[in-house]
Amino acid sequence: MADEIKTGTVLIRDGAALPKALSFESEVCVPGWKLVKHLDGDTLDRKVNETGWTFFFEAGEIKATVFGIDRQHMARRAIERILRDPRSKKFNSLEVAHVSAVGSERFPGVSFLTVRANVRHIQESLFLFHAKDAAQPGPKANVAGNANGRDSRPNLDEELAIGNRQPEEASRQSALAAVSNR
Repeated sequence: MADEIKTGTVLIRDGAALPKALSFESEVCVPGWKLVKHLDGDTLDRKVNETGWTFFFEAGEIKATVFGIDRQHMARRAIERILRDPRSKKFNSLEVAHVSAVGSERFPGVSFLTVRANVRHIQESLFLFHAKDAAQPGPKANVAGNANGRDSRPNLDEELAIGNRQPEEASRQSALAAVSNR
């Protein structure tokens, strides 16, 4: 492996839809994923935006820690663990945010390597659609509604109005009773 996994390294899923005008060198890093060579996340983001596509950034890092002797082998194992995380399943790229290694005090020559990464997604649309939303055919359900787009909840305005009338009527009746008792 010529390029090493370091902060800023980007991996793209094999078979991901990419703009035709986007060109970069890559090599296999882990099964099903290619490592983008000579480009970090910011540079690739600019190149993707120049084609009119969008390179989304999902907030929240995914972290994996492994131990071993060979730093790059350890980094690939950590990347494989990160890619097994359910959050990374619906996205087509990954950017390494930080790589750090700490030597073991107990076992000389063995170190612990931590990789932190953010999931990214390259697509043509300006709106990020989750894979589960894009995979469902037919009309979309609204937040509180059903598949035909109509709100299945009862009219909340009526409920609020009815609820407001009862306390007003009760307070009126208690006020009338107080006046009549005088």
